[in-house]
Amino acid sequence: MKKFDRAKQILLAGFCINLCMGILYAWSVFKQALVVDLGWSNADASMPYTVAVIAFSVSLLIAGVLQDRMGPRRILILGTVMVGLGMIISSFATSPLLLILTFGLMTGCGIGFGYACLAPSAMKWFHPSKKGLVNGLIAAGFGLAAVYLAPLTSSLIGTFGINTSFMILGVAVLLIAVPLACTINNPPAGYQPEAPANAANKPASKPVDINWRAMVKTPQFYSLWLMFALASSAGLMVIGNITSIAAQQANITEAAYLVVILSIFNSGGRVVAGILSDKIGGVKTLMLAFIMQGINMALFASFNSDFTLMIGAALAGVGYGTLLAVFPSITADYYGLKNYGANYGVLYTAWGISGFIGPVVAAVAVDTTGTYTLAYTICACMMAVAVFLSFITKPVDAVALESKLAKA
Repeated sequence: MKKFDRAKQILLAGFCINLCMGILYAWSVFKQALVVDLGWSNADASMPYTVAVIAFSVSLLIAGVLQDRMGPRRILILGTVMVGLGMIISSFATSPLLLILTFGLMTGCGIGFGYACLAPSAMKWFHPSKKGLVNGLIAAGFGLAAVYLAPLTSSLIGTFGINTSFMILGVAVLLIAVPLACTINNPPAGYQPEAPANAANKPASKPVDINWRAMVKTPQFYSLWLMFALASSAGLMVIGNITSIAAQQANITEAAYLVVILSIFNSGGRVVAGILSDKIGGVKTLMLAFIMQGINMALFASFNSDFTLMIGAALAGVGYGTLLAVFPSITADYYGLKNYGANYGVLYTAWGISGFIGPVVAAVAVDTTGTYTLAYTICACMMAVAVFLSFITKPVDAVALESKLAKA
C-alpha cells in the first residue's frame, strides 16, 4: 500500500472512530428516559454527563502526554475499550452514583483518551499544508455523531429500554471502534509526506518542537487560551440552550430540528474552517469566525421565528465548529508535532472552563432578567475581546524562542 493511501486510511479510521465516540452527544436522550421512565430528578440525570465532560477534558491532557511518549495505538485502543465497556457496564447501573462511575468516569475518560490520539497521528501522515483540513475532518466525525446518535438512541430506548440501549451501543463501540483503533499509528521514522502541487514551491518554515512547559512561557499561548475559552463559551451557551431559547423567544415547543441544524453546521464548519485555515492561516480564520459569531450574538435577541432561529443556530454551529478544527492546527503550527498531544491538552483546558462559563452566563441571565438578552450581550462582548486578541496574536518566532530557551 502506498504511503499516501495509508495516510487516507488513517484519516478515514480516525473520522469513523470519532463517529462512535460522539456518544456524549446522545446524553440528552438518555437523560429524558432516566427522568420520564425511571423517575430520576433532573439533577441526578444530568450529573453523569457533567462528570463525563470533566473527565473528558482532564483525560485528554493525560492521554496527550502518554501518546507523545508511547505512540497513539495503545492509548487509542485503551480509550475505545473504556468507552465500550463503560457503556456496557452502565446498562447495569441502578443509581445515579453507579452511572456517574460507569458513564461519567469510565466512558468520559475513554472518550478523552481516544480523542487525544487521532489528530496528532493523522497530521503526521499529511503534508503540513494540510493540517487544517485533516483536523477539520477528524473533528467533524465527533460533531456529526449527534446527527445519527440522538435519533438512534431514542429508537433503541423506545424499543428495548434504556438499560439494553446502553448495552447495544457499548457492544457496537467495541465491535467497530476498537478494530479501527488497531490500525492507527505514527508514520515510520524518516517518512516525508508528499507535498501538494500548490505547496511544492512554498518555502518551508523552520520547524519548532517545544514542550508544554516552554509553551506556557510564550504570550501566544495565553492569547490562544483566552480566545478558545471566550469563543467556545459563547458557542456552548447557544448549543446548551437552543430549545429553551426557541420556546422563550418564538414560543416554539418542538425545537429538536434546531439541534440537528446546529450539529450539521457544527460539523460542516469544522471541515470548511480547516480548509480555509490552510489557505489564509489559522488566526485569520478565527478572526472571521469571531466577527461572525459576535454579530450573531448581537442580533440573537431579535430572532423570534423559525427562519431566523435556524439562521442563528446555523451560524452558532459554524462558529463553534471552527474552534475545534483551527485551534489544533494552530497548536501544531506554533509549537510543533513532537509534543502536540500534551500541548493541545493544556490548551484544551480552555474548553473545559468554557463548559462552565457558557451555562452559567445563560442561567444567570434568565434567573435575573427572565430572558436570554443579557447572555447574548455578554457573549457579544466576549467575542469582541476575541477579535482583538486575534488581531494582535502573531506566530511564534522559532529562532527567537529557541535562543531564549537555550539561555534559560
